[in-house]
Amino acid sequence: MMITTAQTDIRELAYRSSNGIDVRLLWDANAGGCFVTVVDLSSLEAFEIAVGDRSPMDVFHHPYASLDEPRAA
Repeated sequence: MMITTAQTDIRELAYRSSNGIDVRLLWDANAGGCFVTVVDLSSLEAFEIAVGDRSPMDVFHHPYASLDEPRAA
């Protein structure tokens, strides 16, 4: 029996946490782009945002202003 594991090429570029909200800026080498993840630990809600043509640091610092473009699966 052969066991395989999925290899991921996602790298964390930046992380911040405040008031129970964790925000990460990630690079997906396979897709060739950045995305931001937001996890609200108090409500257990989470979402991802594709950076696209915007500044990665702008999306990282202001993820709620970028909710109109969820990350494609």
